[in-house]
Amino acid sequence: MNYTFYDFMTLVGSLGLFLYGMKIMSEGLQKVAGNKLRSALATMTKNRFTGVLTGLFITAIIQSSSATTVMVVSFVNAGLLNLLQSITVIMGSNIGTTVTAWIISLFGFKVSIAAFSIPLIAISIPFIFSSKSKRKSIGEFILGFAFLFMGLDLLKNSVPDLKSNPEMLEFLTQYTQSGFGSVLIFLLIGTVLTIVVQSSSATMAITLVMVSKGWISYELGAAMVMGENIGTTITANIAAIPANVSAKRAALAHTTFNVFGVIWMLFLFFPFTNMITYLVTNFGPGDPTQLTNFTNGLDAGTLNLITSDSKNLTTEQFALREQLLDYQVATSYGLSLFHTMFNLCNTFIMIWFVKIIANIVTFVIKKKDTDEEFQLQFISTGLLSTSELSVLQAWKEMKVYADRTLKMFKITRELYYEQNENDFVKKFSRIEKYESISDRMEVEIAKYLTKVSDGKLGEESKHQIHTMLRIISEIESVSDGCYNIARTIVRKRDDKAVYTKDMDANIDLMMNLVEGALQQMNESMENNQISNEEFNRSVNIETEINNFRNQLKLQNIADVKAKKYDYQASVTYMDVIVECEKTGDYIINVIEALNEATVKN
Repeated sequence: MNYTFYDFMTLVGSLGLFLYGMKIMSEGLQKVAGNKLRSALATMTKNRFTGVLTGLFITAIIQSSSATTVMVVSFVNAGLLNLLQSITVIMGSNIGTTVTAWIISLFGFKVSIAAFSIPLIAISIPFIFSSKSKRKSIGEFILGFAFLFMGLDLLKNSVPDLKSNPEMLEFLTQYTQSGFGSVLIFLLIGTVLTIVVQSSSATMAITLVMVSKGWISYELGAAMVMGENIGTTITANIAAIPANVSAKRAALAHTTFNVFGVIWMLFLFFPFTNMITYLVTNFGPGDPTQLTNFTNGLDAGTLNLITSDSKNLTTEQFALREQLLDYQVATSYGLSLFHTMFNLCNTFIMIWFVKIIANIVTFVIKKKDTDEEFQLQFISTGLLSTSELSVLQAWKEMKVYADRTLKMFKITRELYYEQNENDFVKKFSRIEKYESISDRMEVEIAKYLTKVSDGKLGEESKHQIHTMLRIISEIESVSDGCYNIARTIVRKRDDKAVYTKDMDANIDLMMNLVEGALQQMNESMENNQISNEEFNRSVNIETEINNFRNQLKLQNIADVKAKKYDYQASVTYMDVIVECEKTGDYIINVIEALNEATVKN
């Protein structure tokens, strides 16, 4: 087998295509089907058992656990699934991939999604060039889906072809006589092989070849199957490389789940394989352990002859070939049943420890300050609590919303003074991400409050919900204001506008006032009501913002006439000032809503 530098570069290119497909598929999903798909997935994964069934069902249809886990990672990256939901779906995919193995064994049929990649690209093109943003997003999703599976298929075909050259692994026979040590060795070999060939199905085929050739026993083949369960998790971890922290945690959860499953199975390995042997022997095609004994009892020439396509066989050799085929079928059934029973038992045990797995991966993968992602902390789309508790949970979520908006404004201030080009682009991308999250938080909190209002509520609670709906709308407008300020700063940079020291000082003072107003708003929201002192302080800040805006408008006209700076610079300068003033208006609207609610209470 020759593996050239060209083959290696093809492998790297395939990986790049795979990661790019993952990225644009996730972004397209988020744009086109975010809310609807989130609701559907929330319903399908409302508890751990329905989550497992969802993963099983998806994997059985698309016939690839790797594809399912990659999609789960993209869903988490797009904020469509949370970590706990993703873990249950991944558990189901582990069972689903064993369904695929049985379909292959029984019917020899497998659908390759990669075969549809090129037609999918053709379908995506009209959408990509559409003038409507929603259609363009649909095109991006389809294109990303096609690239993802095309990359996955190319990745599998670009690795060293061990499946067609199993003789390379014949040297492993020297490690088969070490008892339980051999089990550990072949567990590791199964893991490494699956990582290399990027397909647990291909590794299963290699395992069957090794057992049928008599190189390893049925038990060591089972050990390799366990290793395949760990190795197959590498695909999801590769997919999570460009994704956010939650997606990385979901991928690590897949590995954690499979590793812990293998650990407990090692303690019961021989009793478990003996049970599988008993079941296949008594209720299946025969004893799976006899294949190795049979092949070891034949000389090399006879074995090569009966395993070849030769038709010139004696009656005795033909009978040996039939016997060999029977033993191979029994071994295939034995390994398939071991794989199925192992994953079923593992899922049944580990499903009770989903939260512990989530805590482990959260501890291992820390969240950085620069990680922005959408995840409600206090409310969910599932069953509501009692009416009063639901309102309290919504208030807590609104406080998180307000804190996020203050953080967004602070990043906008940093953007204004950023000189480094790369850091400038990163900060603006963060602001764009915050704006997207803000829009989705408004929708989710509003939907939750609407559900609460459909229940039995008193007049006071109904009025409180009305106030809360008004507040979240205004907070979303504050984030819009931050985004508009950031876009104006980008325009200033693109125009290469030069501001005077006085202009910079005025913008800094205006931003100080707005940030002070935001901090006052957040303090007022802490107690779900506002005191007279806090209200008056906010009104005074708003008056100061308005007066300063009016003063700067007049000053700007005079400065342009005096040619202190050019007109183009004055445009973006005043746009920043006006957007800051508008943001102040949205903040005072929140304060007034809180004040009205406090007065009525």
